[in-house]
Amino acid sequence: MPKTKKPPKTAKPDSRATFDALKRLLTRHAANLSVSTDKPTYYCVEVRGVEFRGKPLFFGGVREGKNYVSFHLMPVYACPELLRSLSPALKKRMQGKACFNFTVPDPVLFRELAELTDAGLQRFTCKEWREGMQRRYGG
Repeated sequence: MPKTKKPPKTAKPDSRATFDALKRLLTRHAANLSVSTDKPTYYCVEVRGVEFRGKPLFFGGVREGKNYVSFHLMPVYACPELLRSLSPALKKRMQGKACFNFTVPDPVLFRELAELTDAGLQRFTCKEWREGMQRRYGG
């Protein structure tokens, strides 16, 4: 009996709503962030006016995958102390050091992620933090 091909995986129905909600967490900071990539399934921003090793400092992004939507937030990698107050529910969504995965919009966790995003932006735009990074890494 011949094998039948499986249909290609497609994004879940809620992935578009999840992507849009996570993207809003970044777009609300348009005054301090500049868009480096804006595609239907990938959105990426950098900190305006801040460089690391001669390049704009990556802040975060949203990527729609086959099974989930990923929210990347570089401040939690660069400043791990931001994770101290993370709820167990949001911690459970972490994949790696700076990525959070979701399959459906979650208003409670998205609110917490918004606060974490705010704190991360405050840290990345703080003069003392930038000067410390320049001293440490030269750039």
